[in-house]
Amino acid sequence: MEKKERGSFKGSIGFVLAAAGSAVGLGNIWRFPYLAARDGGGLFLVVYIILALTFGFTLLTTEIAIGRKTKQSPLTAYKQLSKKWGWIGIFSCVVPFMIVPYYCAIGGWVTKYFIAFLTGHGAEAAEDGYFGTFITGTKEPGIYMFIFLVICAAIIFKGVSGGIEKSSKVLMPILLALVVGIAVYSLTIKSTNDEGNIVTGIDGLKVYLIPNLEGVGVKEFFYTVMDALGQLFYSLSVAMGIMIAYGSYVPKEANLVKSINQIEFFDTAVAFLAGVMIIPAVFVFMGPDGLSTGPSLMFVSLPKVFLAMGPVGNVVGTVFFAMVLFAAVTSGMSLLEAVVSSLVDGFGLTRTKATVIESVLALVVGLIVCFGYNFLYFEYTLPNGSVGQILDIFDYVSNNILMPFLSIATCILIGWVVKPGIVIDEVTRNGEKFGRKSLYVAMVKVIAPVCLIFLLLISLNIL
Repeated sequence: MEKKERGSFKGSIGFVLAAAGSAVGLGNIWRFPYLAARDGGGLFLVVYIILALTFGFTLLTTEIAIGRKTKQSPLTAYKQLSKKWGWIGIFSCVVPFMIVPYYCAIGGWVTKYFIAFLTGHGAEAAEDGYFGTFITGTKEPGIYMFIFLVICAAIIFKGVSGGIEKSSKVLMPILLALVVGIAVYSLTIKSTNDEGNIVTGIDGLKVYLIPNLEGVGVKEFFYTVMDALGQLFYSLSVAMGIMIAYGSYVPKEANLVKSINQIEFFDTAVAFLAGVMIIPAVFVFMGPDGLSTGPSLMFVSLPKVFLAMGPVGNVVGTVFFAMVLFAAVTSGMSLLEAVVSSLVDGFGLTRTKATVIESVLALVVGLIVCFGYNFLYFEYTLPNGSVGQILDIFDYVSNNILMPFLSIATCILIGWVVKPGIVIDEVTRNGEKFGRKSLYVAMVKVIAPVCLIFLLLISLNIL
């Protein structure tokens, strides 16, 4: 009965597409481009790729291996490795529980923009104040958040093979095709700036790819590294319990080394292409100033870019936000699954009951997040100096505090308590060659926890 409830992926390709779909979310398409634009373009790219192949690879391998070895959800998997360290599983469940509500709120924003462009109202979405008016509204944000949550919950309700795997096989190919198509189109556009010079997408690509070292000292480089390190949590869906849950559904005969390499490739490729989609287009129509808008790049700057494209802009905007919506759904359902699988394994609930309970809780907390911009609005200064509302507080606590802490604890458990061999044996259980084994041991025992401690101390404003 337990196996029937938990289910499993029918094949490796289903697992890879589901895991890649989880990794390819708003973190890649929304957060990656504005960090790259802010942190020296090519400099950020180089740092991120190096960290993805070392740091990200270590955490990804660890979590997937833990999941497959224990065949348990994030809540109960750690207890299987060491009873004294079972408390890590609680944090592994708390993190996605915190993220789901505000991720659905942001998913609702994406849904709103997709519908706006789909119905021919792209010009209105580009108007000053459109985004602010929408998120401060008392009804629409909650309605769109609910729609997005229902889509994700419906997929999880259908189970692993019938919901997660089947939907990933449909959504991911479409998502990848749209990403490549928009990226290519972004390179072909051109415009005449105020000085009368023609600016092309290739000019914007150079801004993205060529490292900008102007004003970059040791301190600035250190912050770039920390930004890239923090981005890995978003991009690879690590420290959220997701990869442990997905790993628990992987058949024992699957080649984990090959699957992990494919997930790394998909994630890094889409993150890179997200920059190709967005940065050249914004640079062509808004210049360097357009790239300095930070987190509002996708919801404020891009609609203005689509408007500047003329009649074709509404079509491009529709396709773009459809692609972002697909990416948001594949990640949203994985966050939901991390909690649902924990309720199933930890409390013996059926998948149906677990999905309903988590969806209702996510709806309630999600509405509180939406009301944080109207009824419950207040400003709170976070330890990093930024001023935020309810959504920002949830995001800061989960991503800047709990996730680094959880990863540090996991590295200590695997690196020093149960030893790295437990992961290496699982990865190579079918005779696979683990080419980065020495790198993995060095990373999980020393390098990764040290870097994570620095990240946590910076997040807490201690450094």
